Amino acid sequence: MRVQSSISGDRLAMRLALAAVREPQSVVELSDSHLDLALRVVRRMRLLGRLACQLEDQGLLKSLPPVVRDQLRSAMALADARSRLLHWELQQLSRCLQPGVHGPVVVLKGGAYLMLGLPNARGRLPTDVDLLVPERALRGHEQRLREGGWRSVQLSPYDERYYREWTHEIPPLRHPEREMEVDLHHNILQRMARLKPDAARLLESARASDSELMVLAPVDMVLHAMTHLFASSEPENALRELVDITSLLEHFGRTERGFWDELPVRARELDLLRPAFYALRYCEQLLDLDIPAHVREQLAGAAPPPIALWAMDWCLPRALVAQHPDDPGLAGAIARTTLLVRAHWIRMPPLLLVRHLLRKSIVRWKSPAVTA
Repeated sequence: MRVQSSISGDRLAMRLALAAVREPQSVVELSDSHLDLALRVVRRMRLLGRLACQLEDQGLLKSLPPVVRDQLRSAMALADARSRLLHWELQQLSRCLQPGVHGPVVVLKGGAYLMLGLPNARGRLPTDVDLLVPERALRGHEQRLREGGWRSVQLSPYDERYYREWTHEIPPLRHPEREMEVDLHHNILQRMARLKPDAARLLESARASDSELMVLAPVDMVLHAMTHLFASSEPENALRELVDITSLLEHFGRTERGFWDELPVRARELDLLRPAFYALRYCEQLLDLDIPAHVREQLAGAAPPPIALWAMDWCLPRALVAQHPDDPGLAGAIARTTLLVRAHWIRMPPLLLVRHLLRKSIVRWKSPAVTA
């Protein structure tokens, strides 16, 4: 792949990263300096293991310099190790929660991808387990986890209340003998978010797996990934989530009959039309996903006003792709801040949002090392 010598900074990092994601074989043709930059950026986005697996599958690892091969093989080894840890954690959670006895327990995101052996599970670096349970069963499941040895991450009284009263999950839990964090959810969006997906519908449609733990139905799994990306307060370097969505769409579009027809219908049922619109738009624009015309037409009505769409078109690419590690530009910082504000705005009512942000700002000012 040839890159214009006049391109530099974040634009160069973005171009190299997107090319590596769309066409992994293109990295073989890069100059040494561009290859080094591409790998650094892809690593920051937690996509290096994925790139390594793809190059290995294509028989291209041997075409790269020895030092690069070592990096990529190391990334694959780390991803394999993290996947084994996730498998083990899921087994322990299944034994502790006894889903068949105490009600459904649905594994979300990376855990579900791994359980189903989906294409995007290879090369991932999972750090936590996300579970969805009925809200009425939340306290019981939390108690069983505590009895099994999981402990809450230490939080301030304010943060504890924030989780319990305003979000869609309890404070994170972690077993002292293992590295995986467990996030127990009762919905996929915060209680006071503007969008109101019905968690009961998600649980009703959940499917069995090889274990007693369940997974979301394919369309719901994709819609959850879309919602998580576009309501996240951590947009930085989140290209991995868009890659996941693209992979899920391609896979289920081939393997699930009627998948594409069901997607816009289900998005309307779950009040998730806007995230679905955005996700398909940027999967197509940034990752060259082929979207059926009738699906695009059905979701066109979910588009925001033109000025908001222009702002998203400007922000998303600059926020999702990691900045140049040595020459970061101002545009990326502006884009990330804008999306961070947007994420909070759609998840919390104005007065509560102002109170929350003021409190967090004061905490950061008093204790710079504290992160919210």
